[in-house]
Amino acid sequence: METGDIENSLGPGPTHPEMIAVINIRVANNIRYLFIWEPRKTTHGIVPLYVVNIRIPYRLTSYAGLLYKKDLIAKLFTMARNRNISYKDSGVDIDAGDHFVDLIKPIVRQTFGPQVLGHLGGFAGLLQLDGRLELFRRGRKDPVLVACTDGVGSKILLAGESGKYHTIGIDLVAMSVNDMITVGAEPLIFLDYLAVNKLQPELAARVVQGIANGCREAGCALIGGETAELPDIYRPGDFDLAGFAVGIVDRSRITDGSQIEPGDLLIGLPSSGLHSNGYSLARRLVFKEAGLKYESFVPQIDGPVGDELLKPTRIYVRPVLSVLQRYRVKRIIRGMAHITGGGLTDNIARVLPKGCLADIDPKAWEVPAIFNMIRERGHIENHEMMRTFNNGIGMVLIVPHQDEEEIMFRLKGLNEKAFVIGEIKPRQRKKKSICFKTV
Repeated sequence: METGDIENSLGPGPTHPEMIAVINIRVANNIRYLFIWEPRKTTHGIVPLYVVNIRIPYRLTSYAGLLYKKDLIAKLFTMARNRNISYKDSGVDIDAGDHFVDLIKPIVRQTFGPQVLGHLGGFAGLLQLDGRLELFRRGRKDPVLVACTDGVGSKILLAGESGKYHTIGIDLVAMSVNDMITVGAEPLIFLDYLAVNKLQPELAARVVQGIANGCREAGCALIGGETAELPDIYRPGDFDLAGFAVGIVDRSRITDGSQIEPGDLLIGLPSSGLHSNGYSLARRLVFKEAGLKYESFVPQIDGPVGDELLKPTRIYVRPVLSVLQRYRVKRIIRGMAHITGGGLTDNIARVLPKGCLADIDPKAWEVPAIFNMIRERGHIENHEMMRTFNNGIGMVLIVPHQDEEEIMFRLKGLNEKAFVIGEIKPRQRKKKSICFKTV
């Protein structure tokens, strides 16, 4: 409620010139506000000198009275001593939380497989680890658990500003499970953390629906989560998300990049757009510098810019695991990189052993129009683009050169439009581990 709304709702103010101050307590949007009026005479009569709106925790529905300045503080302290506060008055609505759990139960159950035990709403999620299950029939003689956690960065602000919450949960799942598969692990379970200023069950359920959709695509179960209502930390309308994934891989099948050698080739899997990185820069350029709105149609991308920026992060679990599981003994993929913050430059470097350099050809793949638009509008240099955005490549597989044709054929059969984007070469001492041919 803005000051103008307050004045309109309370009328022209006090009509007695002898009044020093009047306080009114009104309820707006379930929040109680304290209004202090100091009247003054004008040619139009008595009007308020100013209105102060203060959120107060007192359990009061209305109060209006004459207060002299010397009595104001004492009166407020008296009200505070006599108040009857509930948890809801402090900004935490347990009933809304219970309603939210009821809404998401059928959504979450859709992600459960036979290994999930118990039910949603308990203190912990349970997953059965039984050698008789399909989970351990894939040659896992020495299973290793793999854990990842991540968020979605400032992309969450775009979801809030646009009011479109149904895909941000897919991003949350993707950021963790895509990290996980770089070591060859299969995702098993996922948990989420949702923090809000004020819980709106229907809106939050849309977020969880996106998380569940992402879990189904990644083949893991959403076995639990936490929702925190934090009015003293987050502003109205603000929220944040964090995700946690646990998976499994046989120790002998861990992909760690240690076997990468000169002559290996880099295969890039296309991204759907920005994914979940670089949004601080992208939002500044698109909305602040260019002055565009979410719904602004941009011919260069043939659609509303907001929809393009909110495209969910691709989940690469199925195509990558399909290739890995095709070969029981042979180490068909020697290294993988999930292209997130730091772009191609920093993320590929993380998996390269000493003595290896990745020579990348940026002309080897199709760069989505959104990246060209951002680069042109922001006059961003190419090396900065490569360190900030994925530029159209969301996952990189490093494979033996003799197996490249077979892997590309298999990826094509999975409807993956993959690109050979570079080659591993010997790296000279003190030289950078990433080289772009035309950058």
